[in-house]
Amino acid sequence: MKKAFAPFVNEDSKIIILGTMPGEKSLELQEYYGNKGNSFWKLLFTLFDQPLPETFAEKKQLLIENDIALWDVLEFCERTGSLDSNIKNEVPNDFESFHKTYPNIKHVFFSSKNASNYYDKYIGRKSDLKYTILPSPSGANASKSFLQKLSEWEAIIEALK
Repeated sequence: MKKAFAPFVNEDSKIIILGTMPGEKSLELQEYYGNKGNSFWKLLFTLFDQPLPETFAEKKQLLIENDIALWDVLEFCERTGSLDSNIKNEVPNDFESFHKTYPNIKHVFFSSKNASNYYDKYIGRKSDLKYTILPSPSGANASKSFLQKLSEWEAIIEALK
């Protein structure tokens, strides 16, 4: 059974970006979006017009400075490899407690359709939150170019205004 990371969040967070479950490389490194083939961090740093840093600590600092939380929909699952299509016996994270603890979060961004589907299956949408599905930053999502993804990810900047 694979276990996801704790949420990266603080009381100032206004939005949350939800993935499905960390991939193998991320679990190995114990870092959100640790696979260099994933463009998550490149998308975020490009949105905020900043150079992409090397360390995970520096990457997390961008989230803090911009009131962005990060987590995954699933807490546990069985999965061979990193593909969401291989997920079995999944267990969701406790979003009821999470939303009570962090009431300033008003916008939920999903970093893939799969994350959205699992959220809808286990948690369900709340009327007081706004939801947006972003194109997956995964290297496996070759249906859109980096610039096409970036264009849709600009919704994060709009939500923070």
